Amino acid sequence: MASDPSPTSTTATGRTSDQLRGRVARAWASRWTKAALVLVVLGFIAIFAFWFAVMRDLPSVDTLRTYEPPLPTNVRGIDGAPIHSYARERRVELSYAEYPPLLVKAFLAAEDKSFFEHHGVDYPGLAGAVYDYATKLGTGKRAKGGSTITQQVAKNLLIGNAYSPSRKLREAVLAYKIEDTLTKEQILELYLNQIALGRNAFGVEAASHAYFDKELDQLDLAQMAYLAILPKGPSNYDPVRNTEKAMTRRNYVLNRMLDNGFITRAQHDQANAEPLGAVMRRTPKFESVGGYFVEEVRRQLMAKFGENAKDGPYSVYSGGLWVRTSFDAKLQDLAQQALRDGLVRFDSGRGWNGPIRHVEIEDDNWLQPLLNSNIALDYRDWVAAIVTGKDGNAWSLGFRTGKTGTLPRYAAQMPVRGKGGNAFGAIKTGDIIAVAPDGGEFSLRAIPKVSGAFVVEEPASGRVLAMQGGFDDRLQAFNRATQAMRQPGSTIKPIVYSAALDNGMTPASIIVDGPFCVYQGARLGQKCFRNFGNSRGSGPHTMRWGIEQSRNLMTVRAAAQTGMPKVVATIKKMGVGDYAPYLSYALGAGETTVGRMVNAYSILANNGKGGPPSLIDFVQDRHGKVIWPENWRPCDRCNAPDWDGKPMPRPITRQRQVLDAMTAYQMVHITEGVVQRGTAVTLRDLDRPMFGKTGTNNGPTDVWFVGGTPQFVGGLYIGFDTPKNLGGAAQGGTLAAPIFKQFATKAYEDLPKLPFRAPAGIRMVRIDRASGRPVYGTWPDTSDPKPAVIWEAFKPESEPRRAARRSDVAPTTATTTTAVKKAEAPRDSDFLQRQGGIY
Repeated sequence: MASDPSPTSTTATGRTSDQLRGRVARAWASRWTKAALVLVVLGFIAIFAFWFAVMRDLPSVDTLRTYEPPLPTNVRGIDGAPIHSYARERRVELSYAEYPPLLVKAFLAAEDKSFFEHHGVDYPGLAGAVYDYATKLGTGKRAKGGSTITQQVAKNLLIGNAYSPSRKLREAVLAYKIEDTLTKEQILELYLNQIALGRNAFGVEAASHAYFDKELDQLDLAQMAYLAILPKGPSNYDPVRNTEKAMTRRNYVLNRMLDNGFITRAQHDQANAEPLGAVMRRTPKFESVGGYFVEEVRRQLMAKFGENAKDGPYSVYSGGLWVRTSFDAKLQDLAQQALRDGLVRFDSGRGWNGPIRHVEIEDDNWLQPLLNSNIALDYRDWVAAIVTGKDGNAWSLGFRTGKTGTLPRYAAQMPVRGKGGNAFGAIKTGDIIAVAPDGGEFSLRAIPKVSGAFVVEEPASGRVLAMQGGFDDRLQAFNRATQAMRQPGSTIKPIVYSAALDNGMTPASIIVDGPFCVYQGARLGQKCFRNFGNSRGSGPHTMRWGIEQSRNLMTVRAAAQTGMPKVVATIKKMGVGDYAPYLSYALGAGETTVGRMVNAYSILANNGKGGPPSLIDFVQDRHGKVIWPENWRPCDRCNAPDWDGKPMPRPITRQRQVLDAMTAYQMVHITEGVVQRGTAVTLRDLDRPMFGKTGTNNGPTDVWFVGGTPQFVGGLYIGFDTPKNLGGAAQGGTLAAPIFKQFATKAYEDLPKLPFRAPAGIRMVRIDRASGRPVYGTWPDTSDPKPAVIWEAFKPESEPRRAARRSDVAPTTATTTTAVKKAEAPRDSDFLQRQGGIY
């Protein structure tokens, strides 16, 4: 049984409790205790405030290990040479080892001389920045930075550039963490690759090109020191507007480098005496190539991968893509020159079309408005100039290089088109015009009002090799090669006749060249077709003759006989357009682009195989992995210098059989006659197997030529952007074909003369060119462009035959058989082999 506590122990416990409460009461009554408690509470509040303001959402510095800066997309041509770069931030990413040591020292002297000694924060510098901030608080002035290079990396890559004390604290904390995560060399690499240095250059390598047009390792000490001053404010030290200020700051950096022992006195004195030597701001040379071609590539990439980083990791302006294209610089230059020359020839003598653009000039500052216009010319010796004022009988001119010149009255006397008067009196200050050197002065030139497009494609692969969508993409951004919907006129006829060949006709089929009318219903009434020049026809002729002479009446008759639903189905299958089954579309009334027409002719030249044309071969990400097209595979051994004894490598092709191979070859063979004796006869003296077709639509408002060889097919049109009559004398054979001839003369200069390859099953038969009947006992005269007898291509069992007469049947005895063999006439196949074969 438990006993009760004794009175003595209870009294002792109570006395102890009272003593404890007394001590607590006395301590609480003390002001020192209260002060200490307040300090503790304030400390917790400060820690919480610091966490809330600085540490709460601080980004992880681990992201810097895998940081990938926004990089431009680089485009290469068919030979792998760089041709263009799509960039909003020009940046070339280098490793730390690729930066010249002297350049690194220049940046350290300018930005953070103790970089390799501190652990992310320069405390004396930070204290000075805090003091400067406090003294300038409320004045509206910005305090000095005081940031180390590590802090600048934290600011630029992780937390942004907000101007506040909390940002500086976050920056300092992150800098300390960065130093624990990365090496000094890695930090400098990040800094030198991403720092903004003006002229849209991010990173030192890009700035080297922007300011000096040099590779980084080609810079001298003075130029390196200039780049090192730019992080403080590129616009403050612009080499053109603030030359003196830039020189002073550059020399300050040189002095710091000398004081820190980075350079010798001799190096210092030599660099200190140099001028800045910066080039004028201009579009980088690797962005002045390609024009319309690279713009079409950009549009396709944007549709596939997006524009900015928010659109995905492979965006055009941030993803750092490497794009291999089919761009052939030689063919592009030739196509561009031929089209421009043709446009200028057509437009010459028609007067001045007015200025390219008009801009306002303020305070005699004409250079910046000219540069901002982004207008330039590279046609022959023409240049773009801005009119800066008038001095008596001459206009003063300014150029993108900063140089000036004069345009005298006598050199600007061409009439103003549609207004009267002469160009000299119509020019105004602020006009941007085209001029060309003329002695020590300049003469006015007229940018053609008429325009057009030229496309070149490789039939075997469907790769577009060249694309010119107008006179100059810096004057006319609209790409007429892919965006201008025009009526192709007679260039559609080979596709119409291909449908006829697919449905029972042959090249020797007789078609009447005579009046042809159709009833279109009560509302539209009767529609009667005519040949070019309103000819009413010349009677029955072969299909070949009708194509060579481009007879409209024969074409609509063949289309009607074939059935327009079948004709428009073939046109659609060839990628030209999707048209209603009306006969007028057989004469080219439907709209299409020159790019589509060239692709359709490439399908014909490739024995009916093809697909959508391509400008992009493949796309790689910044690490070199091919990301488009899907399932891309390289062609192993395709680039081997010599045969290795193994089977020939076969490049992967994505083409399909669009048109019957024999039909395609028949049409190519027929349209070779267009070049030999038809509407494109001007091309005959190129003296090589070539097919093609001219086109002239109603008006005429457009003139065309499309054609080529097995190596490549080209096509072009000429017309006003707002369709209007080119003049009664304008025809495809007189305007468009000569432009292609100028291009082809140089383009084919070093290429072998390859015949078109016939597919299996084609039969080559001698026929009378006029009647289409088979011929025996004589041979085609290959030296005569208009022979009476020609070789014609037929499908099996479709060639014309003559009836066998009883007297033609030979005796069947062994003796007579032997005699016949000895006297047997040469066979067609023997003749063809002696001539090198028909392929």
